[in-house]
Amino acid sequence: MSQPLLLRHHRPFLAFWFARVCTASGFQMITVAIGWHIYELTGNVLDLGLVGLVEFLPRVLFMLHTGHVADRFDRRRVAAICQVLQALVAGVLVFASTTDSASRELIFLMAFVLGAARAFEMPATQALLPNVVPKELFPRAVAASASAMQAATIVAPALGGLLYAFGSLWVYGPTAILYIAACALMLGLSSSQQQANKAPANLENLLAGIRFIRSRPDILGAISLDLFAVLLGGATALLPVFAKDILLTGPWGLGLLRSAPAVGALLMSFWLARFPIERNVGRIMFTSVGVFGVATIAFGLSTSFWFSLAVLAVLGAADMISMVIRGAFVQLHTPDEMRGRVSAVNGLFIGASNQLGEFESGVTAAWFGTVPAVVMGGVGTLLVTGLWMKLFPSLAKRDKLH
Repeated sequence: MSQPLLLRHHRPFLAFWFARVCTASGFQMITVAIGWHIYELTGNVLDLGLVGLVEFLPRVLFMLHTGHVADRFDRRRVAAICQVLQALVAGVLVFASTTDSASRELIFLMAFVLGAARAFEMPATQALLPNVVPKELFPRAVAASASAMQAATIVAPALGGLLYAFGSLWVYGPTAILYIAACALMLGLSSSQQQANKAPANLENLLAGIRFIRSRPDILGAISLDLFAVLLGGATALLPVFAKDILLTGPWGLGLLRSAPAVGALLMSFWLARFPIERNVGRIMFTSVGVFGVATIAFGLSTSFWFSLAVLAVLGAADMISMVIRGAFVQLHTPDEMRGRVSAVNGLFIGASNQLGEFESGVTAAWFGTVPAVVMGGVGTLLVTGLWMKLFPSLAKRDKLH
């Protein structure tokens, strides 16, 4: 029996996969709704960046504790509690929409709570996957798990944009249901393989993840590459501006734009799950980040809706290659009792590249204009790629994941 067949018939992984679909769908839908909602309320492009900053702050504030919690406690329960909290955020926004009491301040507050829940959920979920599947299936499981995220990202933003046309209530309500479903699936998993860390929550143990990453140059290079390359190249926060003012479309168009990177990423994840990258992993990873930068520049210069969708799909496919290589490499080279803390640091870097990148995009768009901000970000990604190949030559020349 082939390994892909074993993975498809591995019931714990299937439950994990569907839980990821639900929680990713909920997050994508609520993100589309919050972005359009606050831009509708204020009409201020900087507020789109501020939402990203508010969502990112909990990752910084709680970074040391999120990893320790994931290593010390049952990772299934940690993830489930976070999903319930995100369902409550959606419930509050349902109430605010029903009573017409939604405000800029309330949306910022809910964005902070949402970011805090995700800050604890991410390391717990990432560290849980190696406990769900056998080690020999892990590289394929990383790609397949990523496909769950991208499958949700294709459908959920478009669905969120479509439903928002009937009112924000129609987005926030289904989002809450998705989070509850994710919680139920997560609690159905077995975590008997987890090697819990019972060390006290002192500063030495809280900082262990940072020390481990610093002691492994290749891991540090892989994680920091994502931070700086995607931080500069991310244009997600500005999609409402492109949809409304440049590409001249509405909420449905915004949903399609948000989905486009996931189309490319999903197709690539299917390919990688069937044909995992086994040689020249360093060179392929850096090449994919370079393609990400070029696609970002092309999107910034585009005035065609359909061309924009195409280059966003290319961007998503390139990002998926880099993400799968980095994710498998970091997890395979981290002891299980350390995975939560290392994943927390990795989550901070990912959050910085996404949420903090959204803030950076909002600020540069306010200063220089929307199109120049995206183009400069793409150029910055190319410069970072070249610089990181010089700073981490062993990573660039790495042949295999193991």
